[in-house]
Amino acid sequence: QVQLVESGGGLVQLGGSLRLSCAASGSTFNDGTMGWFRQPTGKERTFVAAVRWSGGGYDKRYSDSVRGRFSISRDVAKNTVYLQMNNLNPEDTAIYYCAVASKRLIVSRLGVPNDYSYWGQGAQVTVSS
Repeated sequence: QVQLVESGGGLVQLGGSLRLSCAASGSTFNDGTMGWFRQPTGKERTFVAAVRWSGGGYDKRYSDSVRGRFSISRDVAKNTVYLQMNNLNPEDTAIYYCAVASKRLIVSRLGVPNDYSYWGQGAQVTVSS
């Protein structure tokens, strides 16, 4: 049984940093895609970042709204994906979900929630001004 457990959310001030972690169990997903989505209150869930194996290394993609501020990484040995979030602003306030697809998704599908098979429970991130 696959399980994704998130940690690291919280309250931070404008310009601060947080790191989210998502530990996977039940499968390794070495050939799959691991990603992060977020959902502000009353709004749709949107893509934040994803990492997937691509030839000799890991390919990382970001939404325009977080590129340059957020960084996704994964630790294969720990079967964990991280999201380092820097220079946070109130617009980043949301519940953040990690998601895993068993296969390597193509770039055009990275932002499609239905293409991910497994989801974490969500972690609240609140940025105060």
